[in-house]
Amino acid sequence: MASSSANHRPPPPAHPRRAEPNLAFRALRGHRSPGEFAASVRRAAREIGEQVACDARYIGRVEAGEIRCPNYAYERVFLHMFPGLTLSDLGFTAREAVRGRGARGGVNPPPSHSGTPASAPAERAPRVPGARTPHLSHTDEESDVLRRAFIASGSATAATASAFGPLGALGPLDQARARTGVPGRGSGRPGVSEAAAVEEAVRQIRLLDDRHGADALYRHAAKPLQAAYALLDAGTVRRTVSDRLHAGAGELALTVGWLAHDSGRFDEARSHYAEALATARVAEDPALEAHAFCNTSFLARDAGRPREALRAAQAGLRAARGLGSMRLMSLLTLREAAGWAALGDRTGCTEALVRAKSLFQCGASAADPEWMSFFGDAEVAWLEAQCWSALGDWRRAARFAHRAAALQDPHFTRNLALYSAELADDLARSGVPDEAAAVGQKVLDLLEQVQSSRVHTMLAQTIRTLLPHRRSPVIGAFLERHANTVRRA
Repeated sequence: MASSSANHRPPPPAHPRRAEPNLAFRALRGHRSPGEFAASVRRAAREIGEQVACDARYIGRVEAGEIRCPNYAYERVFLHMFPGLTLSDLGFTAREAVRGRGARGGVNPPPSHSGTPASAPAERAPRVPGARTPHLSHTDEESDVLRRAFIASGSATAATASAFGPLGALGPLDQARARTGVPGRGSGRPGVSEAAAVEEAVRQIRLLDDRHGADALYRHAAKPLQAAYALLDAGTVRRTVSDRLHAGAGELALTVGWLAHDSGRFDEARSHYAEALATARVAEDPALEAHAFCNTSFLARDAGRPREALRAAQAGLRAARGLGSMRLMSLLTLREAAGWAALGDRTGCTEALVRAKSLFQCGASAADPEWMSFFGDAEVAWLEAQCWSALGDWRRAARFAHRAAALQDPHFTRNLALYSAELADDLARSGVPDEAAAVGQKVLDLLEQVQSSRVHTMLAQTIRTLLPHRRSPVIGAFLERHANTVRRA
């Protein structure tokens, strides 16, 4: 195989292009972290009816100069965010000067501001020797086909059905799986386009989870995950592609595992997390290993295995030690604090909370993993609330849960419902049932938009606490509405 690859190795390019940092775009971000700036991009997109899968990694790639010209969706969003500026002012290269992208079949983007036809070429990742020509033309910044396939409109069920259907039926994921199922056939190998498709699937699933919750998503997620692991079985020509595929497949396993976790399928979640951990070990990928241990710790705590939660968090800290991300260390230390709290060790929990908050105060950095875009002040407050709740300090737990709900971006509906459900339960247990019922009503409002078994389970616990107070008009109205909601479900 090695000799065959060598015989067909293309000559090196005469003038390889070196990415130059986009300092103009970096200046526009200012003091905001990449994750915070990505959230502002997504908000601006919604203002003009666009939807982009923007995250901290995308912002980092723009600032590093890897994305020389954004696709049309991002172009509209950036020009909306910075009125009066041109793409050149934002540090991008003119579309007509970026070589390598063929016309998109079946997609008719609008002309650029420079008047270049829609079929003008733009940048594409380098071709892997021997790899097939993909049906989906993937750009370095984002696949328009996948982006449009994942636009969430209407109910959560309709959104996820339209999202996952194309992933299973089109493009490199499904075709790679079909090819690997027939030994000896097909000369192609997974390349950069296939690796990018796996990474894109992870981003889109996470975006949909933020908006709709896990229940409506989980049953659609198996096919993309199977296809991603089929790519690994197919083998690759380049080590860099192999590393990306391992990381992408592992992250997809963790994402699907989270959908199972959040929808109450703990055994299935544990299996997915174990698969991701095995992938990390095979690929010698400490970042993926740390993520897998982080999720495993969270699951173990929820499943009533506090000792396992503590050990997994500490293993994650060991894996993350050399990665340079203080925010990742902070999250793993919060997982450790939760393990101590579940064991009833107040001293161990308090010490871990102090370390976690100190690490968090170090701030965001370029070393922070892409998947940690959710980890901000609101999440820190919620995780601390859970610790105090586990220790039976309901008033202190309610204080932090209230802070989490107040800080949460309303766009992330599932997290807002989660934090509010925690607040309602802490208020009910701390002796203010009327306030708990009022917050519970807000949770029911949010549950009309998201589907999360975790939130329903938390709310059911609150209901049991409030039953002795059902003669109160406020509490009675909440209990009746909840009962009607359960009957309709």
